Order: sequence, then C-alpha cells, then structure tokens
Amino acid sequence: MYKKIILVWAFLFWQTSVFSAEITVAAASSLTDAFKVIAQDFEKKYPKTKVNLTFASSGTLLQQLRHGAPIDVLATADQQTMNEAHTFGLIQTKTRINFTSNQLVLIAPKNSKIQINDLRILKQEQVKHIAIGNPAYTPAGRYAQAVLKQQNLWATIQKKLIKTQNVRHALDYVARGEAQVGFVFSSDVLNQINKVKIVMNIPTLQPIQYPIAATTKTQHIPESNYFIQYVKSEAGQNVLQHYGFRF
Repeated sequence: MYKKIILVWAFLFWQTSVFSAEITVAAASSLTDAFKVIAQDFEKKYPKTKVNLTFASSGTLLQQLRHGAPIDVLATADQQTMNEAHTFGLIQTKTRINFTSNQLVLIAPKNSKIQINDLRILKQEQVKHIAIGNPAYTPAGRYAQAVLKQQNLWATIQKKLIKTQNVRHALDYVARGEAQVGFVFSSDVLNQINKVKIVMNIPTLQPIQYPIAATTKTQHIPESNYFIQYVKSEAGQNVLQHYGFRF
C-alpha cells in the first residue's frame, strides 16, 4: 500500500514537472495550419509549457474572450478586432505586436473557366454564388466588403453572397464547387491547393496585418510572452512564410 502511494505521488510530481503551465492561444482561422506547427515547435523548445489552440473567426474569438473564455494569448487577422479587445480592457497593450500580414484574393474552383480581371464581372449571370466570410465578425469578409462598397458592388450582389462563419468555410464552399468564386486570404489557398485557384488579387483599403497580444485574463504571463516572442522569432516567421503569409 505504501509503495502504491509513493508511485502515485511520483507520477503526480512527474506530470507537474513536465507541464509547469498550460496556455490557451486563440487564433484567427487563417492561422490554423501555421500555428499548429508553431505550437509544436514551441513545446519542443519549452517542454514545461503546453499550448492549447482554439481557432475561429477573429470576431468570434473576441466574443468568447469577452464572455470569460480562459484565453491567454489572442491573435487576430485584423487591427479592428484587436482594437476592440483593447477598448474592452481584454489585452495587455504592452505585449501587442504585429507579427505577419496577408493578401486578399478572389478564388475559383481549380477547373473553373471563369476569367476575372475586374470585380464588376461578379454581377454577371455566370456568377451565381459568392462565398465570403460574414463581415460582422470575419476580417476577410470585412476587407472584401470595403472593396466591394468602394466599387459600388456590395448592394448589387447581395443575393449571390454565401456568408460563412470564417474564412476557411468560404474556402470550403469554393473547393466543393458550391460557389463559383470566393474571397479568402492568399495563405488559405495552400490548404486546398488541389481544388482552388487564385483568379484575382484584391488590393485592400487597409493593409492586412495580424496582431497578437497576451490577455488581461492570463495567469501565465511569462509563458504567454514567451509564445508571442516565439511567433515573432526567426523560427516562427519561417513557419508563417512556409504557409503563405507575407512580411
């Protein structure tokens, strides 16, 4: 009996020594592939820290944080969402940095014959469905909405829009052929490179920069800061570049 107690205590001690802290990193959907690799590499460098990842649209992550979700680090695909997190007192401003950027693109299924060099083509009969992240809470959708409004197209194509929960869902609609075109980030295309193609690069009104910050809710300040610095490090940047992000 005594030996069993010793073994239990030894096991508990071993668990504690392996993971001295667990942090939850909430990241925009477009970061899914890159952050999975970055988290694995980070854990190899800091074996006493475990990284739990959660992905969703930036706006959804903000609402989760506002409603008490135990998030230690927040990474968004736009400045607006992070600014709102700051306004609500949800992030440690001194930890906030921009760590990468992206490009908005219009995509079509790989075998599509559609040729687009002007967004006004979206009004034509051949384009029946357009996948776009819901601008209410997805940065990719907001960037696309701003461009379409500038060109007086937003109201015209409303009936064609399939508004999705996040940018990856918009990508999936096009990959499955359920939408003739869709607005996503250029980095997302690599996720479905055999099923979709870029038909047009979309210049945005604002540069697409990704900020990251530790939250005010975190109880693991050193570990959260280490993760942020790792994302910004050469190793982290190499992973992001591999997955199509820009600098």
